[in-house]
Amino acid sequence: MTGGKSRFDDIYSRPDPRAYFQRLAPLEYEIPHHAQPVFRQAATDRAALDGGPHDRPAMLDVCCSYGINAALLNHDVTLAEMCERYTSPACRTLSTAELAAGDKEFYAERRRPDAVPVFGLDVAAPAVQYALGVGLLDAAFTDDLEQSSPSPGLRRALAEVGLITLTGGGSYITARTFRALLGSVRRPVWVSAFVLRTVSYHPIVRALAAHGLSTTVDVTHTYPQRLFTDEREQRYAIEAVRALGGDPAGREKDGRFHSLHYESRPDTR
Repeated sequence: MTGGKSRFDDIYSRPDPRAYFQRLAPLEYEIPHHAQPVFRQAATDRAALDGGPHDRPAMLDVCCSYGINAALLNHDVTLAEMCERYTSPACRTLSTAELAAGDKEFYAERRRPDAVPVFGLDVAAPAVQYALGVGLLDAAFTDDLEQSSPSPGLRRALAEVGLITLTGGGSYITARTFRALLGSVRRPVWVSAFVLRTVSYHPIVRALAAHGLSTTVDVTHTYPQRLFTDEREQRYAIEAVRALGGDPAGREKDGRFHSLHYESRPDTR
């Protein structure tokens, strides 16, 4: 599914997020920054349906890696501050244990009073375990739903989920993952997803519709994700966007991947 898109598999297999930020910072990776206010509002609106603060539905972040979206959602911190922290000379010399101890304190001090439970799903076990260990995730799962059904633990967790989020993972997962998730939910579920314009989200939209969710998207409003790694990747993106009927002018032609935001909620018609 990734076509000519550069892969960064190695940065998700490290025991902490330093390599992740060191690799992506020069590429001006920014989609979690754009998602932060969107997910925060969606979590607030979704919680309002469930009877108050003592019955808040959990958020499931799909392809969560090191818990970046959870950090931004539940803490008074920005993506720029996280990038500065993990690429700083002071952090570079720490052991993973020392970094984790510091991160526990760092995020605990910035925890928002309106924080919501966040579960993480990612096949990269080191990444989700780090996010769980420092308190960014309330539960973490490494199920590969492209290949198998949810584990008993994930199925139990899905009973508490009211919001599913995604930033960037649309290049790596398909409707199979969403069918597996929605087959185990128990609450009304919303889905908020940022998806690169180089891939089609329509198969997932159809899967969501089969579970009673209606999806909206404003194709005129795009969100920059990151700079291209090289000209080859840019050519791939321009061709992929055109193949899907999009216009790369002013976006991919200017040197960055761009995403669309899809919001899916129960169809009340």
